[in-house]
Amino acid sequence: MTRDAAIAAATSLMDDGRFRTLMERRIAFRTESQVPESMPLLHAYLTDEIIPCVAAMGFSSQILDNPVDGKGPFLIARRIEDASRPTILIYGHGDVTRGQDAEWAPGLTPWRITERGDRWYGRGTADNKGQHSINLAALEQVLATRDGRLGFNVTLLLEMGEEVGSPGLSDICTAYKELLAADVLIASDGPRLAADRPTMFLGSRGAFNIELKVDARERGYHSGNWGGVILNPATLLSHAIASMVDARGQLLVDGLRPPPIPSSVREALAGVEVGGGPSDPDIDPEWGEPGLSPAERLFAWNTLEVLACQSGDANAPVNAVPAFAKAVIQLRFVVGTDPTQILGHLRAHLDRCGFGQVQASATRHEASPATRLDPDSDWVRWATASLRRSTDQVPAILPNIGGTLPNHVFADILGLATLWVPHSYAACAQHAPDEHMLVPLTRQALAMMAGLFWDLGEPDLPTGSGSSPAL
Repeated sequence: MTRDAAIAAATSLMDDGRFRTLMERRIAFRTESQVPESMPLLHAYLTDEIIPCVAAMGFSSQILDNPVDGKGPFLIARRIEDASRPTILIYGHGDVTRGQDAEWAPGLTPWRITERGDRWYGRGTADNKGQHSINLAALEQVLATRDGRLGFNVTLLLEMGEEVGSPGLSDICTAYKELLAADVLIASDGPRLAADRPTMFLGSRGAFNIELKVDARERGYHSGNWGGVILNPATLLSHAIASMVDARGQLLVDGLRPPPIPSSVREALAGVEVGGGPSDPDIDPEWGEPGLSPAERLFAWNTLEVLACQSGDANAPVNAVPAFAKAVIQLRFVVGTDPTQILGHLRAHLDRCGFGQVQASATRHEASPATRLDPDSDWVRWATASLRRSTDQVPAILPNIGGTLPNHVFADILGLATLWVPHSYAACAQHAPDEHMLVPLTRQALAMMAGLFWDLGEPDLPTGSGSSPAL
C-alpha cells in the first residue's frame, strides 16, 4: 500500500489495454451538444457510462436537468468518506463538438478509437472524455491500492454542454453551492504548454467579442464618379481599428489595458517558453506589448485581435465605394479588467478619436470573466511538489491559460482554489477532424494523477478551504 504501487496500478491500465477499452466505449457515445437530436445520448453517457463507473467507487449520483431549456444535463456525484478530511471537486464535460465525420483522414472516424503510432484518434479523446477518464481511472486505482479508502472526499461535477458555452452551469453551481462545497477544484481540460512538459494552470483569460460596423449608405457608388467625395466605410473602419491596436499588435485603448503584472505571476512565467513544437507557428518576437516576454504577453496581458473584416467582395472586386464595412474584434483579458466596462471604454475611445460613425456592439450578452489563482497559494506549492515527485520534471505553472474556460464559476461562485492539470497538447486537433490523444502523454498523466490523489490522502495538506486571493 504505497504511492509507487498506486502509480504502477494506474499506468498498468495503458499497458494491458484496459484504458483503451474504456475509451473505445466512451468515444462511441455520439454526444454532440450542438445537435438537438443528440439529447438522449447526452443523458445516456451519464446514466449508462459514468454513473456505473463512479458507483463502483462508492459514489452516490444525481442527474440534474439543465435550467436552460433544450440544453444538456448535469451529473453531481459524491463520495463522502470523512467530514474532517478535505473535499475536492473534480469537473469535466462529456459533450463534444460536431464529429465532422466526412472530413477525417481516410481510415479514421470520430466515433471509434483508431491507433496509429503513438496516437489514439477519436472525437473527445482530447476534449474532454479522455481527460476526465484519466482522472477517474487514476482515482479508482488509488482507492483500490488504499484498500477501499482515499483519505479525502470527492465531488464530481460533469456537464454535457461545455461545447455550447456551458449554459446553466452558473445557475447549477449557485443553486447547489452547498452540495458542491469543497476545498479545491482539481480538473483537466485544455493543452499542456508542450506535449512533453507537465503543466498546471490556475485560471483563464476572459474573452469579449465586439462587432464594429460602418453603414454609410444603402448601396455602393462608382469609385470614378464618386470616389474622393463620399465617405469610404472600409477606410474609416481601418483607421478606427488602427487607433485601437498598432501595427505591431500593441493595445492602444487605455481603458482596456490591464494593471501591472504581479511579481508572483512574473516569477511563475520566468521559465516558460512559448511555442517550439513541431506544429506550432513561429513566434513573432517583436509582436505585442513592448517589454514583455512572449509568455507574459500570452498569459499575463490583454490582447486585441481582429478576427474577421469585410467590405465589398475581395474575391470579385468592383469599381465602387462600398456601402458598408464590418469587423469582429476580440479582447482576451486577464484579472483586473472589468468585463462590464469593456464596451463602454471602447465607445469612449472611438468617440474621443473622432470615430463616432463606427458602431460597436457585443456579439454575446456576457463576457467570460478572467480568473487567476495566486501562484504563491499553498495549494499551488503542494500540487507542484506532487507533480514533480511523480514525473521527475519541473512542471510549467501558468497563472492562467491564454484561452477561456468556465473557471469563474468555480473561483467566483464556489470560492475555490482552482488547479487545472491538462492531459492534452496544442496540436491535438480538438474541435477539428482527426482529434487525438498521445499515448506517452496519457500514460504519464495517469501516473501524475494517481500521485496527486495519493498525496491528497496524506495528513500534510494546505489548511482551510476556498481560494487564495486572485491577482
